[in-house]
Amino acid sequence: MDLLSVGLNCALGPAQMRPYLHELSEMASVPISCHPNAGLPNEFGQYEETADAMARILKSYAENGWLNIVGGCCGATGQHISAIADAV
Repeated sequence: MDLLSVGLNCALGPAQMRPYLHELSEMASVPISCHPNAGLPNEFGQYEETADAMARILKSYAENGWLNIVGGCCGATGQHISAIADAV
């Protein structure tokens, strides 16, 4: 079966995905996707990663060639997605 991409989503914030994305980028023969949470939820279930911080981290992954498809998951708002789009 031909794959469109392989990637990571949910469960972790963008910073916590770094080692997994890096390793995946060295093994994958198809494009890589990344859809992190807006940080890890706090004790109240709220996501505290700012749009700018999330975009800055994902931009560095794109610059390293570690991802081809990017978005957000839990806690990501329209502001997060807009900042990510502008950054990458």
